[in-house]
Formats: sequence, C-alpha cells, structure tokens
Amino acid sequence: MKEIVCKLLVIGAGPGGYICAIRAGQLGVDTVIVEAVKAGGTCLNIGCIPSKALIHAAEEFEKVSHFAGTKSPLGISLEAPKLDLAKTISWKDGIVSRLNSGVLALLRKARVKIVHGRAKFRDGKTVEVETETGVQVIRAETIVIATGSEPVELPFLPFGGPVISSTEALSLKTVPQKLVVVGGGYIGLELGTAFAKLGSKVTVVEATSQILPQYDAELVKPVAKRLADLGIRVLTGAKAKGLSGNALLIETAEGAEEQLAAEKILVTVGRKPRTEGWGLDELDLDRTGKFLRIDDRCRTSMRGVHAIGDITGEPMLAHRAMAQGEMVAEIVAGKKRTWDKRCIPAVCFTDPEIVTAGLSPDEARAQGYEVRVGQFPFNANGRAMTMLSEEGFVRIVARADSNLVLGIQAVGSGVSELSSAFALAIEMGARLEDIAATIHAHPTRSEGFQEAALKALGHALHI
Repeated sequence: MKEIVCKLLVIGAGPGGYICAIRAGQLGVDTVIVEAVKAGGTCLNIGCIPSKALIHAAEEFEKVSHFAGTKSPLGISLEAPKLDLAKTISWKDGIVSRLNSGVLALLRKARVKIVHGRAKFRDGKTVEVETETGVQVIRAETIVIATGSEPVELPFLPFGGPVISSTEALSLKTVPQKLVVVGGGYIGLELGTAFAKLGSKVTVVEATSQILPQYDAELVKPVAKRLADLGIRVLTGAKAKGLSGNALLIETAEGAEEQLAAEKILVTVGRKPRTEGWGLDELDLDRTGKFLRIDDRCRTSMRGVHAIGDITGEPMLAHRAMAQGEMVAEIVAGKKRTWDKRCIPAVCFTDPEIVTAGLSPDEARAQGYEVRVGQFPFNANGRAMTMLSEEGFVRIVARADSNLVLGIQAVGSGVSELSSAFALAIEMGARLEDIAATIHAHPTRSEGFQEAALKALGHALHI
C-alpha cells in the first residue's frame, strides 16, 4: 500500500480531532485524520449526544406519567403511558447516525483525507494504520494526538454480565427493574435519573460524603431533593466491594455490609485518558500524572507533536477539546494563537441542571479575592412559575473592589441554555453593572441572571 505523506495528521476523530482537521482543511493545510471506530468519538456516538437523547425521552415519559391518574395543576389528564425502550434507543441511534454522517461530510468538504483504522506510532513523524485492506503508513510534519478517554473499570467490578459502563447503558433494550449506580458524579446521576424516570428502582452508591462532589453543596441541594422525589436511594460515604450473586456488596458509611439486589450495575467512577494501543511507548512524551503534558499551544514535549482533548487532562469536556483543536489547526497554518480562555463552562444534565462558569465563591476567596455574591431564586421568576419549574437559582460572584465578574453558577430547569451567556460575560470582562444594565427579555429565565447582578449591587428589584 502506497505511503501517505501530509503536513498534518490527526489521530482520533472525536470533537477535538475532527474540528482540528476541518479547520486545518479550511486553511489549506494538507490534512489526514485517522479514526478507529466512528467519526464523532465518545461524545457523539456513546456519550454527550445519545445520553441527552435518552435524558429527554425519560423527561417526556415522566411528564406524561405524572398526568396519568392524577389531577394535574395544568388540567391535563390521560391514560397511563407505555414505553418501548427499544424504539427509544432506535430513535437515539438515528440522531447519532445523522450527526456521524454530518461530520464525515464536513471533513470531505474541507478536503481532509479520512483513514479508517487503528493508528500506531513508529516514531514522532510516522504511524501505521491497520485498515481493512492492510497496513497504511502515514508520515506527517505535524501530528495531533486526540485519542480521547474511556470509562474507568474497577478491578473488583470488571465490565461484563450485569456490570455495565455508560456505553452499554445507552444501548439497553429494556428498562432494568433494579439498577445500582456506582459513582454519584455527573454521568452516574444523569443516567440514574433517566432510568428512574423510565421506571427503574435506582440506588446510587457514592464513596464521598456528597453526590456531585465537584460542585458546592448549595448547587447540589436541589438535585438531591429531586432524586428523593423520584424515589432514588442515595448512599453517600458507601463503598462498593464486589459482586455477591445477583447483588452488589457494599460497605455503608457506618461500616456495615449490605447487599443491593440489581439487574444491572452501572459503574460510573470516572474516565481515564486512552493511552494504550497506539504506540505511546514509541514516543518520549512528558506526563502530568496520567495525562500528556502540554503548553499553552497544546504542544507536547516532542517537537511537531501536539495533543488535545481528554488525553491532556481536566476538564474532560468536548467543548474544551473543540476549542483546542481549532487553535492547533490555526497554529499549524501559521497563525499566532495561544490558549487564553478565562473560563470553560461546565454543564451537569441532571434534574435540575447545573451550570458553572469561572470561580465559585469559595474558589474566589481561596485565591485571595474579596467578593460580592448575588443570588436570585427561580421561585421569583415568572417564566419558571409558568413552567412548573421553580427550583434553583442563579448566582454571580464578583470582585468587591471593581465588581468584575469572576464566576457565575446556576441550578434549575433548562439552565444549560444560559451557559453561553455566562461564559461570554466572563470572557468579555463584564462587571456587575454591565449585566444589570443589559435588557433581558421578559418573561425568560435569563432575567434571573440580571436580577442576580442587581442583588450583588444591592438593589434587586424582584426579591
């Protein structure tokens, strides 16, 4: 098979990789991208997109189930609904397929050569790709590693049989009667909540003292209340020990052993960078813990080798990888770019949703800032009232001396759609006065953003 020579080789067609390749192609860079499975990576195929589809289906089913046999405040009543999960999964797969085809089309439009197969490094300029027709050798001036991440497997709960990862959870054909979720982080709670709404009896086992330990307690409180309302049992300070027949053996916070009967055990204890199987040992790359070390241009310790996305560390978010990929493509094309982001918004798609951008009050104080904090509850927001979703709030953290906004957080129904406004305010260097003086459309949830700024300034109008 003839050797391919190119200026840029991207290994991995996940969000970071395909964005990098598309932008490089747009800029006239001779680009090749290698993907072992499907374009779109974890996010599009077995992560962000399919999980949000399942979450939406679960929300719709729970909504109509609530109307069955009860008196709705909206005056709506209907017969008990039925669920065909196989059909739901088929719908989800259709969305994934459409987006997957769209990514491939965009790559072709940008004149990117796509090689399907598993890449393995020979050296810092050369890879071998095992394709269906044989081994393809590719040489490149610059290589971008975008191999992503994969679920962490517990040695005493290996995947297989009743023990599943998020990948298998998103392809179940029937709703498990009893589901135990090991790990109370965002993945475990997003999927656990969805299956509870679909009819599973769900138990969450979290080793730390709080679910969603990466968020402050004030943001987590409305989520914990909703989990209880859905009948989800949450065991914090509890440790999974292994299988015991058809049950999960755990040690409770009090030190007692308990067996949790389960049809499926969903393990969501984190993700790890995908560093095996592509010849990393052939490269002399510095590490930061288990991740590849990069600088503010995503350069590794080897000349001509860049790395982006989950393999480079936290936060392991698709939109961070995308931004890195775009930047690297422009650097390869000769443009002057560095990583100068003030914040990377993060969204937890629980019920209610959580959004964070920038610093929390405690994080700001830990960095030495004196802060003003403004918080506005959605139970004083007209739009939230009209949608029966008054839980949660918007919170703004600003410097006390200049009113410069340092961070914005929110918890509530649909607040994920406010994330771009939060990030934009921080990126643009907004002050409390800027947000307070911006006219926000009425009635919308976004008014809570304005009201939080007014509260921090000391003259809230609606509370």
